[in-house]
Amino acid sequence: MNPLKAFVGTLATTDKDIVYNTSKPIYNIEINSLQGNPIDLSEFKGKKMLFVNVASKCGFTPQYRELQELYDTYKDNLVVIGVPCNQFGKQEPGTSEDIEEFCQVNYGVTFPITEKIDVNGSNQHPLYTWLTKKFINGKQNSSVKWNFQKYLVDEQGEFIDYFYSITKPLNTRITKYLK
Repeated sequence: MNPLKAFVGTLATTDKDIVYNTSKPIYNIEINSLQGNPIDLSEFKGKKMLFVNVASKCGFTPQYRELQELYDTYKDNLVVIGVPCNQFGKQEPGTSEDIEEFCQVNYGVTFPITEKIDVNGSNQHPLYTWLTKKFINGKQNSSVKWNFQKYLVDEQGEFIDYFYSITKPLNTRITKYLK
C-alpha cells in the first residue's frame, strides 16, 4: 500500500475549490532511526522538533555543526531530527552505517538521525507529506528545494514554519521560536 495513503487514509476532498482538512497529528507518523529502530515522535511531545533533510556531500553539510550546537543549547525544549535524503545532487549516497559514522566522526552529532528517505516525489515519506502539505499540517504548503531545508513543529505537534537551506540553524529566524 502507498505509505501516504496508509497514513492519510482518504486524501483531501474537494468541492467547488474548497479543500477539507484531513490533518492528522505528526505523532502518528512512523519513521525509523538509522539503525532501523522505530522513532516514536510522541516521545517528543512538550518539545519543539526541527526536522532537517541532511546530506554528507553538500555545500551546506557544515550546518551539522550548528545543528548540534542548536540541539545542545536548547535540548530541554527542542529536538533536532536529521533526515538523510539522496534526492538532491545524489549528495547522500552512503549506507546507514556510513551516514552514522560521518555524522559522529566529523560533527559529533548526538541528535536523532532517521533512515534515509525521499522528501519529494511519488515515494515521499509521510513525514514530509505532513510537513509540506497544508491539507495535512493545517498551516501551509511548501516544497523541499534542497538539502538542509528545515521544518519547525511546536510542543503540541503543530506546524510552525519552514526555512530554506541558506537559513543557518542558529539564525534568529529559527532561535526566536526557542527562547
